[in-house]
Amino acid sequence: MKKYFNLKNIKIAAIAGFAILSGCTKLDEEVYDKVDASAFLQRRDDVIRDFLRPFEHAYWSIQGNDVFAVNEDSSDEFGTYNRQGDWQDGGYYQRMHYHSWTINDNFTSGAWTSFYQGIVLSTNSLQDMEGIQDPGKLNVTPTELADFKAELRTLRAWFHLRALDYYRNIQIVKEVKNQTQGGKQVTPQEAFDFIESELKTAIPDLPTRATLGVNGIGRWTQAGAAAILARLYLNAKVYTGTDKFAECAVVCQEIIEGKYGAYALDTRWDAPFDYTNNQLASEVIYGFPSSLARTHWQYDGGMYFFGMTYDAAPLYCGFTDFGRSNPKYALQPGRDVDSVEYTFQLGKPFVKFQRYPDDLRLKLYKNLGNSKREGMFLYGYLPYQRVVNGTNVADTIKGNKGDYPLFIRDGVGMFLNTRPGKRIADKESNMNHADHNSGIFMVKYPVYPTTDANRITSAYAEIRLSEIYYMLAECKYRGGDKGSAAQLLNAVRKRNYPERTTSLYNPDGSQLTDQEMLDEWGREFLGENRRRTDLIRWGVFTSGTWWDKQPDADKHTEIFPIGRQIMNVNPQLVQNPGY
Repeated sequence: MKKYFNLKNIKIAAIAGFAILSGCTKLDEEVYDKVDASAFLQRRDDVIRDFLRPFEHAYWSIQGNDVFAVNEDSSDEFGTYNRQGDWQDGGYYQRMHYHSWTINDNFTSGAWTSFYQGIVLSTNSLQDMEGIQDPGKLNVTPTELADFKAELRTLRAWFHLRALDYYRNIQIVKEVKNQTQGGKQVTPQEAFDFIESELKTAIPDLPTRATLGVNGIGRWTQAGAAAILARLYLNAKVYTGTDKFAECAVVCQEIIEGKYGAYALDTRWDAPFDYTNNQLASEVIYGFPSSLARTHWQYDGGMYFFGMTYDAAPLYCGFTDFGRSNPKYALQPGRDVDSVEYTFQLGKPFVKFQRYPDDLRLKLYKNLGNSKREGMFLYGYLPYQRVVNGTNVADTIKGNKGDYPLFIRDGVGMFLNTRPGKRIADKESNMNHADHNSGIFMVKYPVYPTTDANRITSAYAEIRLSEIYYMLAECKYRGGDKGSAAQLLNAVRKRNYPERTTSLYNPDGSQLTDQEMLDEWGREFLGENRRRTDLIRWGVFTSGTWWDKQPDADKHTEIFPIGRQIMNVNPQLVQNPGY
């Protein structure tokens, strides 16, 4: 009988292993040539802890070291504004927005470190698994051991793909034990080939979701590995110069048809983001499990919790566990300070939602009780009840720069205590000129009140079936089959609108253009850590204009520089062009 386990139920004691990775961009840490797997792995629990050690780091890495910040702030979706001195931070986030970063900016070293910590951890555990000669002595079946190896190989490929996407000219790490120095970079094509080979090798030994059952959340499956392969193919032309849209379409079709396990689209737009840790019916193909008592990285200040205004969490949402939010991320504006829509085509995320005004996601975010909510955005006045001398008094959320109610709007400027509808004399609107009324906030993952037992238990949806539909739709569109593209998109989009909506695409796909395809990617995957990659694939990341962001001088900013700290550690590394 197979013995499977739930990732969330093991308090990854191996987190202690992170301490040994403080310099893990160097591959000469003494621990790796001193750990003897045969001595360390004495029983089944040892094997499981060793296997799980990289997963917690993987979850952290979606937002750690400003990975999320630069993905979103360099795109046309989010901005981290200088709000009257808050988040000015020496121009750090402004450089993300204007694509003017340097090798000294923290994220340029931090992202590399984040990815390679994961690669080293995954490789070390994989080599431990490969060193097990008699799994039966450890109460591990040969099938389980093959699964562990395949999952670690998949996790390592996921990290390598993210490094390829960020830096393009990367190192490939295949072993860490007995290594005394970091290796040289390989070409993007060599990195692409390695990732493709690793995933193809892993898939046959991976389990399906049905095999894992309720213990499968946070575990890589055949569908998860196939989805990473589809991502690799979707962006192949950017990475290597050779398009692989046909290959991407084949893998996506196989996933949809159930070759790698049965999945179905959720019928509610918010269901993938309310993916609890014992739920199997969701469309989520791979999700990192979350809980209040353990880890909940998408709810960290480096990600979604700082995507709301001051006191919105404790006063408006009733979630008091974390205290106040600090508004770090807001949508980039679609309108100027006079509420006139900008004329450029990119950006304007809230306006893009309003193109289809019956979109259910456009409702003001509101908790409904019993682990339910509606709406995806915070805007306007945010009301709450405060107690004065034992009596409830109606009030609205204020900021930290003045005793006046905030009116959150789709614009960036110095509105201060100006009521909606009244124009202000100060017309300046840019990253360094914002107040706490500026920019609508996204609440994609629920912020249930502290009295709700399911608060912040939603798993982070790293891969969901909707993405497979959208990837296949893009491949169909690029191949000239707009009708099939529209049908695939509508299969997902229909849940975003009421019955008998007129907002679905025409069956012949006649409404689809390059811009509409990119807009629809932005609506469905707003704030999901991928917009920069999508803009690059559609050829507008460096040439496009949005809000106060002008085109870049050339394309070198499509990849990031390797940070100075990393370059100093490994003298074999060659800096990326343009830096």
